[in-house]
Amino acid sequence: MTRLIKQINNTTRIEFDKGTFDDWCVYLSKPIERRYAPLDTEYFERLQVLGRKYTTQKIYSDFIKFYTLTDKNISQVILRLIDAIAKEYPADELEINIWFTVIYAGMIAEENKANAILKKRVKRLGMHQVLIQNHTPAYAANFSKGKKWRDLDVIMEAHGF
Repeated sequence: MTRLIKQINNTTRIEFDKGTFDDWCVYLSKPIERRYAPLDTEYFERLQVLGRKYTTQKIYSDFIKFYTLTDKNISQVILRLIDAIAKEYPADELEINIWFTVIYAGMIAEENKANAILKKRVKRLGMHQVLIQNHTPAYAANFSKGKKWRDLDVIMEAHGF
């Protein structure tokens, strides 16, 4: 069952719907494009590019503003916060709003994933690797795959999260 997370500018929709594993798959619909589930590599790449324009530290700091507030429920307060943050990027407001909302939805999905131990921290690790450590989006998107949660937890703790 499709659940709307956010509609931006009456043209772009971000939704939860049934995916391969559960009902927490994040979908993006844009004008003249088919609805699809964005991959981590896609938004990591776009945010890394935008980080070169605005600084990766600014993008990461803005991400942390809503990361800390994220839990397993969609929050209108956080969605409005993302709107406000996006306004700080006037030339790229729509794109920042889209990708921050997609990441926010991804963190909600992680928080709701059955048997997940690290939850939203997995997304933060990827954002940290791309924006702070300057790893490639592909590296960050695939880093956690096949690793034990305890090993990832040690890495995350070393970075302070």
